[in-house]
Amino acid sequence: MLNIVLFEPEIPQNTGNIARTCACTGAHLHLVHPLGFDISEKRVRHAGLDYWSEVAITEYKSIDEFFSIHESDELWFFSSHGKMLYSSVKYNDDTYLVFGKESTGLGNEILSKYQRKSLYIPQKESTRSLNLSNSVAIAAYSVLERWNFPGLGGKNNE
Repeated sequence: MLNIVLFEPEIPQNTGNIARTCACTGAHLHLVHPLGFDISEKRVRHAGLDYWSEVAITEYKSIDEFFSIHESDELWFFSSHGKMLYSSVKYNDDTYLVFGKESTGLGNEILSKYQRKSLYIPQKESTRSLNLSNSVAIAAYSVLERWNFPGLGGKNNE
């Protein structure tokens, strides 16, 4: 299963868009508190529209709680400061793609500890970073393509 993890997301519309991506792909969404908004906010729900019932969501009180549960899982950390190209990695069946908050990303402590598991998406050097929801979509579909889009239908898969 593909797991999308958001550490302390701040912008409700991004989280709503990511929830929609999870609904469309069957990915499990993990939200790590503190969140910069209330999950029931209209802006979050509106971005996900009628897809919320299709999303498996697990919430964690803190980053420490997330790590205490998932430390031994396959975790990949996305950052503009990542060490490896996201498309150069072999993703196992039960993968966790971890993304930091919009304003500061994952933070130096996490990136230092997991630098061998840190990934980047290429972009022009003159730009700071991609939008969080776009980064999640790029990463999620890259992994799913390698897995031959399990459980996903569509005109090209019929």
